[in-house]
Parts: sequence; structure tokens; C-alpha cells
Amino acid sequence: MSNPLAFLHDQLEEWKREGTYQRLRVLESESAAESRFDGKQVINLASNNYLGLTTHPKLREAAIEAVRRFGVGSGAVRTISGTMALHMQLEERIAAFKHAEASVVFQSGFAANAGTVAAILGPEDHIVSDELNHASIIDGCRLSRAKIHVFPHKDVAAAERTLGELAAAPGRKLLITDGVFSMDGDIGPLPGLMEAAERHGAIMMVDDAHSSGVLGNRMSPSTLPYIPSGCGVGM
Repeated sequence: MSNPLAFLHDQLEEWKREGTYQRLRVLESESAAESRFDGKQVINLASNNYLGLTTHPKLREAAIEAVRRFGVGSGAVRTISGTMALHMQLEERIAAFKHAEASVVFQSGFAANAGTVAAILGPEDHIVSDELNHASIIDGCRLSRAKIHVFPHKDVAAAERTLGELAAAPGRKLLITDGVFSMDGDIGPLPGLMEAAERHGAIMMVDDAHSSGVLGNRMSPSTLPYIPSGCGVGM
């Protein structure tokens, strides 16, 4: 009898031949500037732990105390019985830090972007997105089934032009960008984009995963609907 999963082995072998097969690097120490991976001490340039929070003494103490009080897990997802007092405290403190009305914590920045866009938009809506936005933003846009309009990287004029062209179109409009772009490290032109969104009545969404706490607690003041997403700082 043939193995219906044999194609997986063939695909893995093809990736190995092409040099694209990925093996997991195993972290054997703290996530720090110098870390131990697979038996080797190396300088770690692949971490999001920009602020050194994973080894901060106060966070170590708080984590140990939380385990003593609450155990090592909630025992359920948040929508059933897994929302803990710790979750609420964290979300309240993040909202205060970001000068926002409220916040919601996801298990990863990727989940935050994928979940947020799909939650607030539908097929009748429009998304205006920077061409170099993170893959999680792209996935969230696709999951929403909204109509996607891509503008050239950091081109405020092109983004505003697209919003203008959509003025008469039905549905909500969302303008979305990274704050700091994860691949090149360049900074999104937030003042111009937020002004454009405000002029056209669009929702503004910024992925701050690589900038929160690094470039400050709020990259641009605004009175328009503003969603800072993916706000992790490497914890």
C-alpha cells in the first residue's frame, strides 16, 4: 500500500537540495546579547529582546511570584475561563503606556496582526497597505477578505491618493503600516500617514512590534481611531 504522506518526504528532500531546509536553533541559555545555541556561545543578533527584559531582575522576581500565586497556566483559553487577573493588569498597564483607551494581549505579534485586521474589517471594506508591511499584516488583510490596495514603501502621497480615490467607495477604510520595518529597520512616515488617514476618515493601524519602548511609548499623537498592534518588546 502506498504511503499518502510520501510527498512530504519528497518535499523535505527537495528543500535540502535547494539549501532552503530550516533546522531549529536550540537556545540553551538566557536570551541575551551573548547566548548559547547548539553548544556554541554566540553574539545573538536574531532576538527581539531589544530592551533586555527577559533577564531584568524585577521581571524575574515578578514571574516567580506569579507562579507561586497562580501556578504555571490558566487551564483554559481566555474566552472560556482562562482570563486571569494578571491578564487584566497587563492590558491596563499597556493601555496606560500607549495612552490608549484599552488594549488586548495576544500570544504573539503575528497573531495580533492576523487577528486584529480580520476582526474589524470584512469583504465590503478597503485596506491601504505599505508594500513592505510584515507578513503577519499581509495575512491579516487576506483573512479579512477586504479589498487590498498596496502603496509604494513609505510613499505618503501615494497612500493619500489611494484614500482619495476610495472616498466614494462603500465600506470602512484602514490605513496600515509598520512603525519600524522589521527587515530594513527604517521608520514609517507616521505623521504624514496619520494626517492622511484623518483627512479621509480612515482607521489608522500601526505595527509597533519593533519600536515600542525603543522609540518611545507613542510615536505620534492623534485624535483619529488608532490601533497600535504587535506591541511586543521581546518579553
